[in-house]
Amino acid sequence: PMSDDYVTIEQRDNSPSVISRALWFIFIGWWASGIWLTVAWILNVTVVGAPLGIKMISKTPWVVSFKNRRIKTNFIDEGGGTVVQEKTGDKYPITVRGVYFILIGWWASGFWMLIAWLFSVTVIGLPVAIWMYNKLPLVVSLYRY
Repeated sequence: PMSDDYVTIEQRDNSPSVISRALWFIFIGWWASGIWLTVAWILNVTVVGAPLGIKMISKTPWVVSFKNRRIKTNFIDEGGGTVVQEKTGDKYPITVRGVYFILIGWWASGFWMLIAWLFSVTVIGLPVAIWMYNKLPLVVSLYRY
């Protein structure tokens, strides 16, 4: 039986089909991601460019293979109505993310991006590269994609 405070959590991924994503990666994603990541990292080492660089890094999974963020939807039944909440992932406070970026994220992301890109140009390393690209926003600024 359902109570008045029943909660349903639904996850959806709006990414294109695996075939479309694979074709994009084969013809464009592997080389475009190298350029994208280089520009993003150069922006990250400048005070003025860091916000754009961080934003670019958070979009890397899309540049590589059209991977969209997973959206979590919460439906909360509150007595007389239903509240719908959509979010993309748990986030740390901006102050924590900022301190992390300044101390660790900017340089760690450079190594992470290079290793991920090197894995991505090999067939055998591709699964590792995809996993690393999906974790890149977390490495640079504790942002969960």
